[in-house]
Amino acid sequence: MVSTASEPQRFITDAWVKASWDQFMTLVDKPEYENSRFYYDDGRMRIETMPIGFGHGRDNTLLSQAVTLYGTLKSIRLIGLTNTSFRKQGVQECQPDLAFYIGTEFQIPPKTSQPVDVNEYGAPHLAIEIASTSLNDDLGRKRLLYERLGVQEYWVVDVDGAEVIAFEVFDGGSRQIQTSKVLPGLTIATIEEALKRSQTEEDGTINRWLLQTFGESKQAG
Repeated sequence: MVSTASEPQRFITDAWVKASWDQFMTLVDKPEYENSRFYYDDGRMRIETMPIGFGHGRDNTLLSQAVTLYGTLKSIRLIGLTNTSFRKQGVQECQPDLAFYIGTEFQIPPKTSQPVDVNEYGAPHLAIEIASTSLNDDLGRKRLLYERLGVQEYWVVDVDGAEVIAFEVFDGGSRQIQTSKVLPGLTIATIEEALKRSQTEEDGTINRWLLQTFGESKQAG
């Protein structure tokens, strides 16, 4: 009889299940999960297989544009990553919808097909999860994962409510904030207004509004 000890028995997707790191890694490499998203933390894994709908994709694109535009206008050094895996070998793995390295100190990871090595390049300064069907998990267990991973800021976007719940991470915990710390001066209310506008306006119109709004805040500062 062939042993199946290396794999979790009848694991459930889209939920947290107990698994060793070795069990997790055997599933990461399986071709049938090529389009899935993987998370691992504190002896549990989550494999997300749910399809991504229009609302999720729309907000993902808008958030990436907004953060990049803000960084450009404010001369903030940053790089953005979409659906990229971050791995702390043997301990944690995550795949946020968006992630940003921000500031003057970070090293740009090489362009490879491998997850970003958190031990070598550090955790992203900002991680963003777009929650269309996973809001409770994004605010709960994933929030704990990102706290332990070492991000400085974590945003959860509620697609249905056009709401952004932003957290500053420090001292092993987090607290809700209304103005970004890693993108100084950027108010969460501005991002939420952009999300609301995206329900009726196209990208060019929203970007012009963002540029005007960010420019006004720059003059005021």
